[in-house]
Amino acid sequence: MTVTQHMPSIDALKSQAKRLRTELAHAGTELGHSRVLELMAKQHGYKDWNTLHAAVGNRPQPAPVILGQRLSGHYLNQPFEGKVVGVQATAEPDRFRVTLNFDAPVDVVTFEGFNNFRQRVSGVIDRKGVTAEKTSDGNPHLVLSL
Repeated sequence: MTVTQHMPSIDALKSQAKRLRTELAHAGTELGHSRVLELMAKQHGYKDWNTLHAAVGNRPQPAPVILGQRLSGHYLNQPFEGKVVGVQATAEPDRFRVTLNFDAPVDVVTFEGFNNFRQRVSGVIDRKGVTAEKTSDGNPHLVLSL
């Protein structure tokens, strides 16, 4: 069994195959795209392209943010800048629990006579950095600028 942990994505493998095909053509060797894909699979230790595609395509995709990453966005419609202090995959595919520490506390209450400041928040985001949960006016609780 071949380990796919450090393998490029399917798109990256296809790009490599296109570059290889172009280079081989410049050197005088014309190969079809499917033949080059088969060569890519063998280069990475797989029997054929279908086996490589299945192995790479079935691995879990990484989260859209990484621990320690600096980012900005909006939390409860308030702009923020901060740092990712926690990232965890959820049981739901393509959803990730993130914990953020804002540089400056954010007031999450819109009523003028009351304040509620938050500096560390958590939420479950999708690959675009947006939560499914929405405020009463329809905006997502958390929107990251990725």
